[in-house]
Amino acid sequence: MTQDRALDILKTGGNVFLTGEPGAGKTYVINKYIAYLEACKVKVAVTASTGIAATHIGGMTIHAWSGIGARDELSQYDLEAITTKEKIVRRVKKAQVLVIDEVSMLDGKIIDMLNVICRTIRQSNEAFGGIQVVFVGDFFQLPPVTRHGDMMRYAFESRAWDEARPMICYLTEQHRQEDEMLLGLLGSIRKNDTEEEHFTLLQEQKDIGYEGIEPTKLYTHNADVDAVNNARLAELPGKARVFQMVGKGNKLMQQGLVKNCLSPERLELKEEAMVMCTKNNFEAGYVNGTLARVIEFDSVDGSPVIETTEGKKIKMEESSWSVAEDNKVLAEVAQIPLRLAWAITVHKSQGMSLDAAEIDLSKAFVFGQGYVALSRVRTLTGLKMLGMSPTALRVDPKIVQYDARFHEEAEDAEQAFEELGEEETELMHKQFIQACGGTYVSGDIEAPKKKGYERVQKESTYALTKESLLKGNTVPEIAKERSIGETTVWTHLEKLVAQEDVTEAQFAPLIEGEENWEEVYGYLQGIMDEEGTEKLKPIFVAAEEQYDYNTIRLARMVYSLQNG
Repeated sequence: MTQDRALDILKTGGNVFLTGEPGAGKTYVINKYIAYLEACKVKVAVTASTGIAATHIGGMTIHAWSGIGARDELSQYDLEAITTKEKIVRRVKKAQVLVIDEVSMLDGKIIDMLNVICRTIRQSNEAFGGIQVVFVGDFFQLPPVTRHGDMMRYAFESRAWDEARPMICYLTEQHRQEDEMLLGLLGSIRKNDTEEEHFTLLQEQKDIGYEGIEPTKLYTHNADVDAVNNARLAELPGKARVFQMVGKGNKLMQQGLVKNCLSPERLELKEEAMVMCTKNNFEAGYVNGTLARVIEFDSVDGSPVIETTEGKKIKMEESSWSVAEDNKVLAEVAQIPLRLAWAITVHKSQGMSLDAAEIDLSKAFVFGQGYVALSRVRTLTGLKMLGMSPTALRVDPKIVQYDARFHEEAEDAEQAFEELGEEETELMHKQFIQACGGTYVSGDIEAPKKKGYERVQKESTYALTKESLLKGNTVPEIAKERSIGETTVWTHLEKLVAQEDVTEAQFAPLIEGEENWEEVYGYLQGIMDEEGTEKLKPIFVAAEEQYDYNTIRLARMVYSLQNG
């Protein structure tokens, strides 16, 4: 489903589950919808399942918004205590749309408790008291954290989810990853269909293919992260500059912001320190996850000046994280939006896009950790594997099953809206806004503009790879000329063959570098006649592992060119 179609469905006022792979644009769509609702003067509550996610979207946790707090069950006494609190009652009654981000990390029992609270306060038997609920997330991401011994339920297993009957908007566009082979790997993980060749592919990622980028290390445990960052900072000469977080407003909410802000309460920096930006500031030219190094401290106010991987120099000034309601700031903390970035946990990396990462999955211990870590990078060129357990790429089979159902339901929803037509769809949009007491605004309402930010330039273009191939270059020579990894080159070549954009004769430089090619190809051709060419592993196994995957790839491409 496209982003525009998902937005059309959201605007009708029905309950929605907005999902899609990392980089599909879920945050972009929900920000556009929030901007639209605000333009139409419709009250929208923006929440998230965790404090970290809440700081990303400028909202509060669903636990704080609803009054659930740290409870993991809701007694009649608890319900009465919550539903008589003036602040809770006021915000629940005023909300006409409730957004819940990172719903994958929210236990189903919390969804049920939220449903009961909303229905009780709004005195309605409708799901969530008649509020439009928008669940946002991807269940292949990290699952809910439960207390030891507690039974975990996914949000979609709750009674409230069934009552809400959310329409599924499954975004299928991709705006983060640029590497077909990486996308293929992530797709296989989502199907629990990883094979030996996928592990082999990751084990081959032994170097970062970009020059001038010091990658961030991703670990599954905090102790490993702290040890790396503290040791590396201590190695740098000179005295550390200290930047202390300051706060104002509601003290309890401040504590929550401090705990979940990616920038630390006490930030220590030195020149040449590896850092990561922890917030989006498109005007200044950085986003959450931008890697850089500290090159100096401003002579006037002492602010750190960083240089990004693209060579852009930015003076990092204090920024703020806040909890707001009805455009009123309830609590706020301010800090330099940086953190040391030699290492970070997989958990805290969720929602980021990293230019380069060294990933250690040797201690991966929950479903989804490997998937989250690998989906942070845009290309295999920016990935180096430090370690991997045999179960690192596991995802919950239950999620695979439900994901197939979500795909089907999304296709049904898309088909239904295509049959409605534009006029009837717009009428539904108007009716929902009017029912909320708002003023309908037509046209495209943009989310805050992403000015001045230029992402890492796309390193891989098929045309440039083809151009290098036509010069007579081999795969290593193409990789060197283009400053990309050899794995990426192979991916481009396969894409060019699939698009029938190259000929067998143009592959001559690659074939000439292979010893006994005629004999090798003849042997592999017979195997491909029997096994087909859809997957590499059956060919690799049938050939008794005599040839590496790249030789088989080359043979498969020639086979495709010869057989149309």
